[in-house]
Amino acid sequence: MAGKFCVSLTHSGDDPDRATVAFVVANAALGSEQETVVFLSTEGVRLAEQGYADDIHEDGFMALSELMGLFAEGGGEIYVCAPCFNKRGLDQDKLVDGAVIVGGAKLVEFLADGAPSISY
Repeated sequence: MAGKFCVSLTHSGDDPDRATVAFVVANAALGSEQETVVFLSTEGVRLAEQGYADDIHEDGFMALSELMGLFAEGGGEIYVCAPCFNKRGLDQDKLVDGAVIVGGAKLVEFLADGAPSISY
């Protein structure tokens, strides 16, 4: 991989357009040979639970669940904010492919070398 890239996503079904575009950009970063992480926080953590994204499909884009699947298949990692996930009472046994529940220190470690980040 040439470098690192982070997409921070704080939305899910509350703003399907932002959630979708975040994964479009994340897949583009993977296609550009970047070690890519999507960091889900606040409402974004809902996307980490299997089935949640199944009905999210913005006009003009692939379905969100397909974009997320391609991201995981391409080697992308989805960091899920532990406190945000736990606050919402979501099920750790039902994580989507590529997702891992992390504390803030894991994200800081990824970004510490100056990795660019974009937020949605």
